[in-house]
Amino acid sequence: MPQRSGATAQTGSRASATPPRGLFSYRPYWPVRFGTAPFLPMSRAEMDALGWDSCDIVLVTGDAYVDHPSFGMAVIGRLLEAHGFRVGILAQPDWTDAAAFTALGRPNLLFGVTAGNMDSMVNRYTADRRLRHNDAYSPGGEGGRRPDRAVIVYAQRCREAYAGVPVVIGGIEASLRRIAHYDHWSETVRRSILVDAKADLLVYGNAERAIVEIAHRVARGEAPRAIADLRGTARLVPALPDDAVVAAPPLVGEAATERAGAPEMIRLPSFERVRTDPVLYAHAARLLHLESNPHNARPLVQRHGDRELVLTPPPLPLTTPEIDRVYELPYARAPHPAYGDAKIPAWEMIRFSITIMRGCFGGCTFCSITEHEGRLIQSRSEASVVREIEAVRDRTQGFTGTISDIGGPTANMYRMACKDRAAEAMCRRPSCVFPEVCKNLDTSHDALIGLYRAARAVPGVKRVLIASGVRYDLAIRSPAYVRALARHHVGGYLKIAPEHTEPGPLALMMKPGIGAYDRFKAMFERESRAAGKEQYLIPYFIAAHPGTTDQDMMNLALWLKRNGFRADQVQTFLPAPMALATAMYHSGRNPLRPLSRADGAAVVAAKGLKQRRLHKAFLRYHDPANWPVLRQALKRLGRSDLIGPGKHQLVPASQPAGFAAAGGEGRRLGRKHGHQRFLTQHTWRG
Repeated sequence: MPQRSGATAQTGSRASATPPRGLFSYRPYWPVRFGTAPFLPMSRAEMDALGWDSCDIVLVTGDAYVDHPSFGMAVIGRLLEAHGFRVGILAQPDWTDAAAFTALGRPNLLFGVTAGNMDSMVNRYTADRRLRHNDAYSPGGEGGRRPDRAVIVYAQRCREAYAGVPVVIGGIEASLRRIAHYDHWSETVRRSILVDAKADLLVYGNAERAIVEIAHRVARGEAPRAIADLRGTARLVPALPDDAVVAAPPLVGEAATERAGAPEMIRLPSFERVRTDPVLYAHAARLLHLESNPHNARPLVQRHGDRELVLTPPPLPLTTPEIDRVYELPYARAPHPAYGDAKIPAWEMIRFSITIMRGCFGGCTFCSITEHEGRLIQSRSEASVVREIEAVRDRTQGFTGTISDIGGPTANMYRMACKDRAAEAMCRRPSCVFPEVCKNLDTSHDALIGLYRAARAVPGVKRVLIASGVRYDLAIRSPAYVRALARHHVGGYLKIAPEHTEPGPLALMMKPGIGAYDRFKAMFERESRAAGKEQYLIPYFIAAHPGTTDQDMMNLALWLKRNGFRADQVQTFLPAPMALATAMYHSGRNPLRPLSRADGAAVVAAKGLKQRRLHKAFLRYHDPANWPVLRQALKRLGRSDLIGPGKHQLVPASQPAGFAAAGGEGRRLGRKHGHQRFLTQHTWRG
């Protein structure tokens, strides 16, 4: 048996901003003996075929197993395989029976648990808490293949299956629930998911650095619960060291209670306090977001009962060579053969797309990307992207010459960064582009334009489309980018996300004013005409976002009608765990600024189902099913003048045949209403 090797431990009492260890600098755990698996095994028979007597690590996921870098568990599995670990995958196991978690035997080192690419509650329920009957990450799109609060349930079953095996939780669900958080589905503030899952360690954000270090340290005999110096992790301890210097920043107007000396840690209000005090909840949310820059963030601590939850600072970004290698690991680029001919909708959507970067510095308060992937952009090299396009061409079944998307969390933040690295290391701004684009931000699109050109030049590629949302307040700074976009990369329609037209909601979203959209629209239409193409923008808007009044939604509906838009797909605000907009929704306060109890400026929020549906109805003003409720609202708002047949009026005065009012809303028999967009790890927003 070959000698197994570990990794040099990180040192120091807490994480620092010193350069991290290279992601691929470790000696392999099992040097070359086992090679590369065609697919990571999901059964004992596959293990036997690989010559494995056991797995070192078993990954449990709520998604079907698709061996592709858009699926987080495939990335982690292949990365650990590259480090010499034998990795098995339990994809969508039967959560009602612990025996299903024994299918691959007892893992030698640990279980890694995730809900999948989506939070399980977002996956199973709509913004109005209605049960979904489909799941894009399941074979056949079948719903019900994962439990509610999947991380908690899976972790429990792992412990039941094999007592004593460490359990490490991660992924989007664990990441966004790492501290005490408002839960929309129970309408309560819940504890950190680490407490409820009873796991040994939580990994948040992009987890490559952390999971590789954890695996090697556990292989050397270190317990995950004892790993205290690793970035991007959370753990529970009985108490802090006696010499810990902890600052508890107070609300404005309240006295500070901190020890002398520069604080090493920031104390958030305890779970017990934020559970019952919405102002303190908003204050905790503000503190967490102020400590999100990995170059200056300090560890956070939050009391949960008789234990302390300790979060280390966010992980440092991968370098371009590291992220290149992660995306070029030996993925099969296909669903596991066990699914046969069953279609997995999420795979069908992304199989001809390419991820070129991670992260987003937009800071939109409703979005989960920043909280999970961070504000620092991690970009792949042009050469690596071209190699993946060639792999899609040569290895992905059904490829006809069209790359369906080349982007990331946004389409056009590729290689953008702060011009002044010293300023970047000190910055605590929640957004680089709000209320205006920072003067220190390098907004050049030259590298992206060159990347697009190289992608178009790959032999066998006929078209390269952009499906990721374009950040238009950046795009208007580069006429050459808009020109390239309009001439080469739009298939008739381009998604864009102004989200609203009114300044009140936009300020609380941290989105630019509608004037920036108007400027981009003019540039895009001009370049489309110059290219001899008839192309259109498809704008997306959010209903019922915190800070949005009925009057705001009416004004948005009037804007839509004036501009000839009839939205088929609309989104009602969903309070995702840990988002700043969720703190606004729950607390009625604005965590974008320092909070005080004396500040009586409340953030209005549409919470009742009736008002939320009204806001959604304004987005679909053209649907006769919505006319009765809109007539009632317009009369209440004193705008009966908008009821009638005129072009300037919003809804007609009477219902057409076949529509009848029911419960205050018009319904047409058999009609299915519009879909909604939801925030997930791989839903990219502009």
